[in-house]
Amino acid sequence: MDDLKKILFENQGKIKNIHSKDELDSLKTILLGKNGKINQLFKKLSELENNEKKEFASQLNDLKVQITNSINKKYSEIELSTINQKLKNERIDITLPGREVLSGKIHPVAQVIDEISSIFSEIGFSIEEGPDVESEFNNFTALNTPSDHPARDMHDTFYLDSSKEFLLRTHTSPVQIRTMLKGNSPFKIIAPGRTYRCDSDQTHTPMFHQVEGLHIDENLNMGHLKGCLDYFIKEFFEVKKIKMRFRPSHFPFTEPSAEVDIGYKIKDGKIVIGEGDKWLEILGCGMVHPNVLKNVKVDPSKFQGYAFGMGIDRLAMLKYGINDLRSFFESDCRWLKFFGFDPLDIPTNYRGLSR
Repeated sequence: MDDLKKILFENQGKIKNIHSKDELDSLKTILLGKNGKINQLFKKLSELENNEKKEFASQLNDLKVQITNSINKKYSEIELSTINQKLKNERIDITLPGREVLSGKIHPVAQVIDEISSIFSEIGFSIEEGPDVESEFNNFTALNTPSDHPARDMHDTFYLDSSKEFLLRTHTSPVQIRTMLKGNSPFKIIAPGRTYRCDSDQTHTPMFHQVEGLHIDENLNMGHLKGCLDYFIKEFFEVKKIKMRFRPSHFPFTEPSAEVDIGYKIKDGKIVIGEGDKWLEILGCGMVHPNVLKNVKVDPSKFQGYAFGMGIDRLAMLKYGINDLRSFFESDCRWLKFFGFDPLDIPTNYRGLSR
Protein backbone atom coordinates (compact mmCIF):
# COMPACT_ATOMS: atom_id res chain seq x y z
CA MET A 1 0.00 0.00 0.00
CA ASP A 2 2.70 2.43 1.02
CA ASP A 3 4.77 1.44 -1.99
CA LEU A 4 1.84 2.26 -4.30
CA LYS A 5 1.35 5.69 -2.68
CA LYS A 6 5.09 6.34 -3.13
CA ILE A 7 4.89 5.40 -6.84
CA LEU A 8 1.92 7.72 -7.31
CA PHE A 9 3.56 10.61 -5.45
CA GLU A 10 6.89 10.34 -7.30
CA ASN A 11 5.39 10.03 -10.78
CA GLN A 12 2.84 12.79 -10.33
CA GLY A 13 5.81 15.03 -9.51
CA LYS A 14 7.58 13.88 -12.66
CA ILE A 15 4.46 14.49 -14.76
CA LYS A 16 4.09 17.98 -13.31
CA ASN A 17 7.66 18.94 -14.33
CA ILE A 18 7.42 17.66 -17.91
CA HIS A 19 7.13 20.35 -20.64
CA SER A 20 7.26 18.38 -23.90
CA LYS A 21 5.10 15.74 -25.50
CA ASP A 22 8.09 13.48 -26.22
CA GLU A 23 9.09 13.39 -22.54
CA LEU A 24 5.51 12.61 -21.55
CA ASP A 25 5.30 9.82 -24.14
CA SER A 26 8.47 8.30 -22.71
CA LEU A 27 7.17 8.40 -19.11
CA LYS A 28 3.82 6.94 -20.20
CA THR A 29 5.62 3.98 -21.76
CA ILE A 30 7.67 3.42 -18.57
CA LEU A 31 4.57 3.45 -16.36
CA LEU A 32 1.71 2.14 -18.49
CA GLY A 33 3.44 0.29 -21.32
CA LYS A 34 3.23 -3.44 -21.89
CA ASN A 35 6.36 -3.97 -19.82
CA GLY A 36 5.79 -0.90 -17.64
CA LYS A 37 5.94 -0.69 -13.86
CA ILE A 38 2.21 -0.99 -13.27
CA ASN A 39 1.84 -4.04 -15.51
CA GLN A 40 4.75 -5.63 -13.67
CA LEU A 41 2.89 -5.04 -10.38
CA PHE A 42 -0.23 -6.70 -11.83
CA LYS A 43 1.84 -9.79 -12.58
CA LYS A 44 2.68 -10.09 -8.84
CA LEU A 45 -1.00 -10.68 -7.99
CA SER A 46 -0.54 -14.40 -8.61
CA GLU A 47 1.96 -14.52 -5.74
CA LEU A 48 -0.53 -13.19 -3.18
CA GLU A 49 -3.10 -14.96 -1.03
CA ASN A 50 -6.72 -14.66 -2.12
CA ASN A 51 -7.66 -12.28 0.70
CA GLU A 52 -4.73 -9.95 -0.18
CA LYS A 53 -5.12 -10.27 -3.95
CA LYS A 54 -8.51 -8.50 -4.15
CA GLU A 55 -7.42 -5.48 -2.10
CA PHE A 56 -4.09 -5.13 -3.91
CA ALA A 57 -5.80 -5.36 -7.31
CA SER A 58 -8.23 -2.60 -6.30
CA GLN A 59 -5.36 -0.36 -5.20
CA LEU A 60 -3.44 -1.05 -8.44
CA ASN A 61 -6.47 -0.08 -10.53
CA ASP A 62 -6.82 3.15 -8.57
CA LEU A 63 -3.12 3.87 -9.14
CA LYS A 64 -3.44 3.19 -12.86
CA VAL A 65 -6.52 5.43 -13.21
CA GLN A 66 -4.91 8.32 -11.30
CA ILE A 67 -1.66 8.16 -13.33
CA THR A 68 -3.61 7.86 -16.59
CA ASN A 69 -5.72 10.90 -15.70
CA SER A 70 -2.63 12.89 -14.72
CA ILE A 71 -0.90 12.04 -18.01
CA ASN A 72 -3.99 12.94 -20.10
CA LYS A 73 -4.36 16.21 -18.22
CA LYS A 74 -0.70 17.00 -18.92
CA TYR A 75 -1.18 16.23 -22.63
CA SER A 76 -3.98 18.82 -22.75
CA GLU A 77 -1.82 21.40 -20.92
CA ILE A 78 1.10 20.88 -23.31
CA GLU A 79 -1.18 21.15 -26.36
CA LEU A 80 -2.78 24.34 -25.05
CA SER A 81 0.63 25.80 -24.24
CA THR A 82 1.87 25.01 -27.77
CA ILE A 83 -1.15 26.71 -29.34
CA ASN A 84 -0.78 29.80 -27.14
CA GLN A 85 2.91 30.08 -27.96
CA LYS A 86 2.19 29.75 -31.66
CA LEU A 87 -0.49 32.45 -31.49
CA LYS A 88 1.92 34.71 -29.64
CA ASN A 89 4.68 34.23 -32.22
CA GLU A 90 2.37 34.68 -35.21
CA ARG A 91 0.47 37.65 -33.85
CA ILE A 92 0.01 40.47 -36.36
CA ASP A 93 0.11 44.02 -35.15
CA ILE A 94 -2.71 45.63 -37.14
CA THR A 95 -1.51 49.07 -36.08
CA LEU A 96 1.60 48.71 -38.26
CA PRO A 97 1.62 50.76 -41.50
CA GLY A 98 0.50 48.84 -44.61
CA ARG A 99 2.99 47.43 -47.08
CA GLU A 100 2.99 48.29 -50.77
CA VAL A 101 0.97 45.71 -52.69
CA LEU A 102 2.45 44.97 -56.10
CA SER A 103 -0.06 43.82 -58.69
CA GLY A 104 1.00 41.65 -61.61
CA LYS A 105 1.20 42.94 -65.16
CA ILE A 106 0.26 41.39 -68.51
CA HIS A 107 3.31 41.08 -70.78
CA PRO A 108 3.12 43.17 -74.00
CA VAL A 109 3.43 40.00 -76.11
CA ALA A 110 0.44 38.39 -74.35
CA GLN A 111 -1.50 41.65 -74.72
CA VAL A 112 -0.76 41.91 -78.45
CA ILE A 113 -1.79 38.28 -79.01
CA ASP A 114 -5.13 39.10 -77.36
CA GLU A 115 -5.46 42.23 -79.50
CA ILE A 116 -4.76 40.32 -82.73
CA SER A 117 -7.17 37.55 -81.74
CA SER A 118 -9.88 40.10 -80.93
CA ILE A 119 -9.52 41.83 -84.32
CA PHE A 120 -9.58 38.71 -86.46
CA SER A 121 -12.39 37.09 -84.48
CA GLU A 122 -14.54 40.09 -85.46
CA ILE A 123 -14.27 39.06 -89.13
CA GLY A 124 -14.84 35.34 -88.67
CA PHE A 125 -11.39 33.88 -88.01
CA SER A 126 -11.07 31.14 -85.40
CA ILE A 127 -7.92 30.48 -83.38
CA GLU A 128 -5.90 27.28 -83.78
CA GLU A 129 -2.82 26.09 -81.87
CA GLY A 130 -0.17 23.45 -82.43
CA PRO A 131 2.90 21.93 -80.70
CA ASP A 132 6.28 23.66 -80.56
CA VAL A 133 8.00 20.41 -81.58
CA GLU A 134 7.08 19.66 -85.17
CA SER A 135 7.79 17.05 -87.81
CA GLU A 136 9.91 17.91 -90.81
CA PHE A 137 6.92 17.14 -93.04
CA ASN A 138 4.58 19.67 -91.42
CA ASN A 139 7.25 22.36 -91.07
CA PHE A 140 8.84 22.10 -94.51
CA THR A 141 7.71 19.41 -96.96
CA ALA A 142 3.95 19.97 -96.76
CA LEU A 143 4.60 23.70 -97.16
CA ASN A 144 6.31 23.13 -100.51
CA THR A 145 9.80 23.89 -99.17
CA PRO A 146 12.44 22.14 -101.35
CA SER A 147 14.97 19.82 -99.73
CA ASP A 148 17.81 22.19 -100.65
CA HIS A 149 16.09 25.34 -99.36
CA PRO A 150 18.34 27.48 -97.07
CA ALA A 151 15.65 27.52 -94.34
CA ARG A 152 16.35 23.82 -93.72
CA ASP A 153 20.02 24.44 -92.86
CA MET A 154 21.32 23.69 -89.37
CA HIS A 155 22.32 27.33 -88.83
CA ASP A 156 18.67 28.38 -89.26
CA THR A 157 16.81 25.48 -87.64
CA PHE A 158 16.94 23.74 -84.24
CA TYR A 159 16.82 20.02 -85.13
CA LEU A 160 16.21 17.62 -82.24
CA ASP A 161 18.28 14.72 -83.60
CA SER A 162 20.68 13.84 -86.40
CA SER A 163 17.90 12.35 -88.53
CA LYS A 164 16.30 15.82 -88.79
CA GLU A 165 12.88 14.18 -88.49
CA PHE A 166 11.79 16.46 -85.65
CA LEU A 167 12.58 20.10 -84.92
CA LEU A 168 11.46 23.22 -83.07
CA ARG A 169 9.05 24.83 -85.50
CA THR A 170 10.53 27.76 -87.44
CA HIS A 171 7.11 29.36 -88.03
CA THR A 172 3.49 28.71 -87.05
CA SER A 173 2.53 27.66 -90.58
CA PRO A 174 2.56 23.95 -89.57
CA VAL A 175 -0.64 24.72 -87.66
CA GLN A 176 -2.26 25.47 -91.02
CA ILE A 177 -1.17 22.05 -92.27
CA ARG A 178 -2.54 20.30 -89.18
CA THR A 179 -5.84 22.20 -89.43
CA MET A 180 -6.38 21.36 -93.11
CA LEU A 181 -5.42 17.70 -92.63
CA LYS A 182 -7.95 17.19 -89.82
CA GLY A 183 -10.85 19.17 -91.34
CA ASN A 184 -12.73 20.03 -94.52
CA SER A 185 -12.78 23.24 -96.55
CA PRO A 186 -13.45 26.09 -96.09
CA PHE A 187 -10.90 27.20 -93.48
CA LYS A 188 -10.53 30.60 -91.82
CA ILE A 189 -8.02 30.58 -88.98
CA ILE A 190 -5.20 32.42 -87.27
CA ALA A 191 -2.42 30.57 -85.43
CA PRO A 192 -0.43 32.58 -82.85
CA GLY A 193 2.44 30.94 -80.98
CA ARG A 194 6.14 30.54 -80.23
CA THR A 195 8.67 29.86 -83.00
CA TYR A 196 12.42 29.16 -82.98
CA ARG A 197 15.38 30.04 -85.20
CA CYS A 198 19.16 30.25 -84.70
CA ASP A 199 19.41 34.03 -84.52
CA SER A 200 20.08 36.63 -81.83
CA ASP A 201 20.61 40.40 -81.95
CA GLN A 202 18.75 43.63 -81.13
CA THR A 203 15.82 42.72 -83.40
CA HIS A 204 16.06 38.89 -83.37
CA THR A 205 15.93 36.24 -80.64
CA PRO A 206 16.22 32.42 -80.80
CA MET A 207 12.63 32.16 -79.57
CA PHE A 208 10.02 34.64 -80.76
CA HIS A 209 6.30 34.84 -81.49
CA GLN A 210 4.45 34.77 -84.79
CA VAL A 211 0.88 34.68 -85.97
CA GLU A 212 -0.15 32.99 -89.21
CA GLY A 213 -3.43 33.59 -90.99
CA LEU A 214 -5.15 31.28 -93.47
CA HIS A 215 -8.38 31.60 -95.42
CA ILE A 216 -9.34 28.83 -97.87
CA ASP A 217 -12.60 28.97 -99.80
CA GLU A 218 -13.96 29.15 -103.33
CA ASN A 219 -13.16 32.19 -105.50
CA LEU A 220 -10.78 33.99 -103.15
CA ASN A 221 -8.17 36.34 -104.63
CA MET A 222 -5.51 38.92 -103.72
CA GLY A 223 -8.22 41.56 -103.34
CA HIS A 224 -9.67 39.66 -100.40
CA LEU A 225 -6.19 39.40 -98.88
CA LYS A 226 -5.58 43.13 -99.25
CA GLY A 227 -8.96 43.99 -97.72
CA CYS A 228 -8.31 41.69 -94.76
CA LEU A 229 -4.88 43.17 -94.04
CA ASP A 230 -6.09 46.75 -94.53
CA TYR A 231 -8.79 46.14 -91.91
CA PHE A 232 -6.35 44.50 -89.50
CA ILE A 233 -3.67 47.20 -89.71
CA LYS A 234 -6.17 50.03 -89.17
CA GLU A 235 -7.72 48.28 -86.18
CA PHE A 236 -4.43 47.20 -84.62
CA PHE A 237 -2.67 50.57 -84.86
CA GLU A 238 -5.98 52.36 -84.20
CA VAL A 239 -5.75 54.71 -87.18
CA LYS A 240 -8.46 55.71 -89.66
CA LYS A 241 -6.18 55.85 -92.70
CA ILE A 242 -3.35 53.57 -93.65
CA LYS A 243 -0.80 53.86 -96.41
CA MET A 244 0.04 50.32 -97.52
CA ARG A 245 1.98 48.77 -100.39
CA PHE A 246 2.58 45.22 -101.59
CA ARG A 247 6.09 44.36 -102.88
CA PRO A 248 6.66 41.19 -104.93
CA SER A 249 8.55 38.54 -102.96
CA HIS A 250 8.99 34.78 -102.80
CA PHE A 251 7.85 32.20 -100.27
CA PRO A 252 7.72 28.46 -101.11
CA PHE A 253 4.18 28.10 -99.77
CA THR A 254 2.51 31.04 -101.57
CA GLU A 255 2.26 32.07 -105.23
CA PRO A 256 2.14 34.96 -105.92
CA SER A 257 3.91 36.20 -102.79
CA ALA A 258 4.31 39.69 -101.38
CA GLU A 259 5.80 41.62 -98.50
CA VAL A 260 3.64 44.37 -97.03
CA ASP A 261 4.95 47.81 -96.06
CA ILE A 262 3.06 50.52 -94.24
CA GLY A 263 3.71 54.23 -94.31
CA TYR A 264 5.01 56.12 -91.30
CA LYS A 265 6.67 59.34 -90.25
CA ILE A 266 8.76 60.53 -87.34
CA LYS A 267 7.05 63.15 -85.19
CA ASP A 268 8.58 64.48 -81.97
CA GLY A 269 11.03 61.59 -81.98
CA LYS A 270 8.29 58.95 -82.21
CA ILE A 271 7.05 56.71 -85.03
CA VAL A 272 3.57 57.68 -86.27
CA ILE A 273 1.94 54.81 -88.19
CA GLY A 274 -0.40 55.41 -91.12
CA GLU A 275 0.86 58.35 -93.16
CA GLY A 276 4.27 59.64 -94.17
CA ASP A 277 7.05 59.34 -96.69
CA LYS A 278 8.82 56.42 -95.03
CA TRP A 279 8.02 52.70 -95.36
CA LEU A 280 8.15 49.95 -92.78
CA GLU A 281 7.91 46.23 -93.56
CA ILE A 282 5.53 44.41 -91.21
CA LEU A 283 4.51 41.07 -92.76
CA GLY A 284 4.65 38.58 -95.61
CA CYS A 285 1.68 37.11 -97.46
CA GLY A 286 0.38 35.60 -100.68
CA MET A 287 -2.02 33.17 -102.28
CA VAL A 288 -1.62 29.60 -101.01
CA HIS A 289 0.48 27.55 -103.43
CA PRO A 290 -1.49 24.76 -105.21
CA ASN A 291 1.14 22.24 -104.09
CA VAL A 292 0.37 23.03 -100.43
CA LEU A 293 -3.32 22.38 -101.05
CA LYS A 294 -2.52 19.08 -102.77
CA ASN A 295 -0.34 18.02 -99.80
CA VAL A 296 -3.30 18.39 -97.44
CA LYS A 297 -5.84 16.77 -99.79
CA VAL A 298 -7.61 20.02 -100.77
CA ASP A 299 -8.64 20.29 -104.44
CA PRO A 300 -6.79 23.37 -105.86
CA SER A 301 -9.13 23.48 -108.87
CA LYS A 302 -12.06 24.15 -106.56
CA PHE A 303 -10.54 25.96 -103.57
CA GLN A 304 -8.10 28.84 -103.38
CA GLY A 305 -6.97 30.94 -100.49
CA TYR A 306 -4.52 33.38 -99.00
CA ALA A 307 -2.10 33.22 -96.10
CA PHE A 308 -0.09 35.77 -94.16
CA GLY A 309 2.40 35.77 -91.33
CA MET A 310 3.77 38.45 -89.04
CA GLY A 311 6.02 38.79 -86.00
CA ILE A 312 4.04 39.49 -82.82
CA ASP A 313 7.08 40.83 -80.96
CA ARG A 314 7.82 43.25 -83.81
CA LEU A 315 4.23 44.50 -83.81
CA ALA A 316 4.44 45.07 -80.04
CA MET A 317 7.67 47.02 -80.47
CA LEU A 318 6.13 49.25 -83.14
CA LYS A 319 2.88 49.93 -81.32
CA TYR A 320 4.25 50.47 -77.82
CA GLY A 321 7.63 52.07 -78.54
CA ILE A 322 9.90 49.25 -77.36
CA ASN A 323 13.31 49.55 -79.01
CA ASP A 324 15.07 46.28 -78.06
CA LEU A 325 13.54 42.85 -78.65
CA ARG A 326 15.83 41.20 -76.10
CA SER A 327 14.19 43.09 -73.25
CA PHE A 328 11.00 41.05 -73.87
CA PHE A 329 12.71 37.98 -72.40
CA GLU A 330 14.96 39.39 -69.64
CA SER A 331 12.38 38.99 -66.81
CA ASP A 332 13.00 42.52 -65.55
CA CYS A 333 10.09 43.45 -63.24
CA ARG A 334 10.83 47.15 -63.66
CA TRP A 335 10.52 46.85 -67.44
CA LEU A 336 7.27 44.89 -67.11
CA LYS A 337 5.87 47.42 -64.65
CA PHE A 338 6.48 50.18 -67.21
CA PHE A 339 5.39 48.39 -70.42
CA GLY A 340 2.95 45.86 -68.95
CA PHE A 341 -0.85 46.01 -68.89
CA ASP A 342 -3.37 45.75 -66.08
CA PRO A 343 -4.82 42.22 -65.78
CA LEU A 344 -8.37 43.48 -66.37
CA ASP A 345 -7.40 45.55 -69.42
CA ILE A 346 -8.82 43.01 -71.87
CA PRO A 347 -8.62 44.12 -75.53
CA THR A 348 -11.95 44.61 -77.30
CA ASN A 349 -12.69 46.38 -80.58
CA TYR A 350 -15.73 48.29 -79.38
CA ARG A 351 -13.90 50.21 -76.63
CA GLY A 352 -10.42 50.33 -78.15
CA LEU A 353 -7.66 47.79 -77.99
CA SER A 354 -4.95 49.55 -76.02
CA ARG A 355 -4.85 51.83 -73.02
